[in-house]
Amino acid sequence: LPLVVHPHGGPFGPMDSWGYNTDVHVMASHGYAVLQVNFRGSGGFGREHEQAGYKQWGLTMQDDLTDATRWAIAEGIANKDRICIFGASYGGYASLMGVAKEPDLYKCAVGQVGIYDLGRVKSEDSLGDDYARRFFEETMNDGDLGPVSPNRFAEKIKVPVLLSAGHEDETAPVEHTEMMEAALKKAGVPVEALYFKTEGHGIYKLENKREFYARLLTFLQKHIGGRAPVVV
Repeated sequence: LPLVVHPHGGPFGPMDSWGYNTDVHVMASHGYAVLQVNFRGSGGFGREHEQAGYKQWGLTMQDDLTDATRWAIAEGIANKDRICIFGASYGGYASLMGVAKEPDLYKCAVGQVGIYDLGRVKSEDSLGDDYARRFFEETMNDGDLGPVSPNRFAEKIKVPVLLSAGHEDETAPVEHTEMMEAALKKAGVPVEALYFKTEGHGIYKLENKREFYARLLTFLQKHIGGRAPVVV
């Protein structure tokens, strides 16, 4: 099957579990296998598993997604030539890091309300209060964050990208997506961007959900097959 790897947001604390997930069910209903991974850093598996992701942005947390993708190929679940990676928030970051680190593994990437410059995250006041800044100091990598910030090495990305963001997002400010889009264009990477003036950290209005899912499914169908959306 064509496969979409769907990393969750957070990354620390949230987890994927059995139950209804709109993103997953929309994609599954259009013919895609969807792979959700509780990579290190995820909640629900004890403190050791969660803290194993600290200071591993773009490193071992990313490797967990890569290993899971290769597992799906080895198990015969996924067609190795028809794999995309799509996530929101941290999942958006992981999707762009995925295609930068593994240029031959994925055929496309979708980043929704993502953060793409970790140095900016550590410094910008718009990301929240003192608690938020202390949290990022504790959990985000030390040293030079350029090598784990996908907007800093967009030239390594060789596959088409779809980006989406909201202008009212205070968690992952829209500037992250704008910078990522500009970096991809400068590197000659095919990129589409969808901005919502009245959305924040996610898509909540029905008309905007319809527009996003139509663009998502059209993008996936173009690059890895599956069924295109029926626009009513």
